[in-house]
Formats: sequence, C-alpha cells, structure tokens
Amino acid sequence: MTQYQTLLYYCYSPIEDGEKFASDHLEFCKSLDLVGRIIVADEGLNGTVSGTVEACKSYMDAIYADGRFNKTEFKIDAVDEPSFIKMHCRYKAEIVHSGLRDPKEIDPNRQTGVHLEPKDFLAMKDQEDVVVLDVRSNYEHNVGHFKNAVTLDIDNFREFPEKIKELEQYRGKKILTYCTGGIKCEKASALLLKEGFEDVYQLHGGIIKYGKEAGGEDFEGQCYVFDNRVTVDVNSVNPSVVSTCFNCGKQTTKMINCANPTCNEHFTQCDECGWEMDGCCSPACKENPNKREYDGTGYYVKVPQPVNIDKISKRKHKNFPPKVSVED
Repeated sequence: MTQYQTLLYYCYSPIEDGEKFASDHLEFCKSLDLVGRIIVADEGLNGTVSGTVEACKSYMDAIYADGRFNKTEFKIDAVDEPSFIKMHCRYKAEIVHSGLRDPKEIDPNRQTGVHLEPKDFLAMKDQEDVVVLDVRSNYEHNVGHFKNAVTLDIDNFREFPEKIKELEQYRGKKILTYCTGGIKCEKASALLLKEGFEDVYQLHGGIIKYGKEAGGEDFEGQCYVFDNRVTVDVNSVNPSVVSTCFNCGKQTTKMINCANPTCNEHFTQCDECGWEMDGCCSPACKENPNKREYDGTGYYVKVPQPVNIDKISKRKHKNFPPKVSVED
C-alpha cells in the first residue's frame, strides 16, 4: 500500500500580502510534516510537496477550502519515500520568472493559450500545420522531449522572451506549447499571443498529466522533475532514452550532483563513469580534497558553499542547469 505521495501544482490567483502568506503557509506545511518547495508571489502559488497520503489529502483539502485556489489541479504521484528532505516556502516577485522588465505585461488569468487536454494534444501534435514547442530549459529537454519538438537554447525560462524572435518562421502555424506541469506554458503562450502569434495552445497539466492520461506516447526519454527523484518515466507506450553521459557520451537517464561540493553541478552520468569519476563531472573536481563520498546515487544534502568562478562558467554548458527550485 502506498504510504507517500508527491504533489505537483500551481495556481495563478491574486494573493494579498504574499510575504505573510508564505510565512504562515510554511508553518502550516510543517504542521502536516510535509516536505517540499513552494514559491508564493502576489500572482499565485507554485509548488511541489511530499508526505504521507493523509498529509497530502489534508493539504489539498486546505488549498481548496481557501477559496482563492479552486482552479488548482494537483498532479499526484505515488512514491516510496518523500521526495524532499526539508520544507521551503519562499516569497518571490513571480511564481515563474518571466524575464520581463514589467511582469504585469502578461496575466495568465486574462490571456493565455487554449488549454488542450492530453488526448486532444495527442490528436493534434502530428498535424502538418502544427509546431510542438518545448518551453523548458536545456537540462530539461536534454533528458526528455516530445518527438520532433522545437527546443530552445535557454538555461532558464527568464530567457524565453528573447528567444521568441527565433520562432518567426512558425507564424501562421498552430503552436502547441508544453512543459512539465503546465505553469511555464501559461506565461509562454501569453507571451506568444502578445507578440502576435494567433493560434497558440498549451498542454493542460503538462507532461506529467500527459503521461497519466495519454500514456506519454511519443515523449522520448524521461521527464525532469524538481525534487529528489530528478527524472521520472512518463511513456508507457513507446519509451526510449535520449540523454547521454556528460563524460563518455553513452546513453543514460541518470542525473547526479557533482561530488565536489564547491561545484555541486547537476549533470547526466552513466554508472560506469560515476564510479570511475567518483561521482565528479571533471578530473579537477575529482581531485578536490573536500570531495564527498560517492555512493552510486550522486545525491547529497546541499549545504552553502563559497562562490566559485569556474563553477559559474561551467553553467554555460547546456548540460549544466542553473540552480532552480520547484518549476522555475
């Protein structure tokens, strides 16, 4: 019997005094013994939380009882153990950083792409006049993406507005956007509409819901998630592996953190290279005297580390994501 669940959700709904809400909400989550990461902004909530089945039900009941978040749709996964170590709830300017000088330029509550249920997305995605657009970051679509999807070279969603000009060749086509749980598409599709694209759609509930309701058909690889699981399987129809080891190029779905705590970068590495490199991304990191002991998992509890210039430069490589939380 399943003892734990992980909930992925978001809701665009105005929150007055978001900072106080975040503080109070953190204490509420702790009272339920939940762990996870939640971003609170004046525009709404964006979170992933994990705990017992009973605690997760209590949390969902409370969210709906609030009244402001009745549009929330929880994606629920059964897990063997909680998907986080601690509980964080932080107030930020946006629940997904849009990269706009004035974030109020777009409001998903007023204008966004047409929501497509998974079965409708599946029916449309291969039509001749359709372009399937992945609005996620490099490290996400490198490990998994829809077949024939258009991907953008971005390290963070805040870079998306600057990339829209690269999509000019697709004007006049139907643009089907997708992301992990749907939250990025709310803003991506709104931005596309603002820039004059007319037929813009989004996969409602994202890849996670598509996996549950459409079997994940034609999603190649695995889906990156923002918790300790790192990646999850979504395709039960025609699964495949598309990601490769950062060190040797061999196909692998395993993503780890570098054993050098000053680096701590997140990258794909096969088991063979993992043991050979002691869980490090480079020979230099392998020689670091403070290297953590590699146990085959490549997961370590993060602790604050001094800023390292070499580490910052490494993030420019497409396999190295910036540090993110929830669905940034």
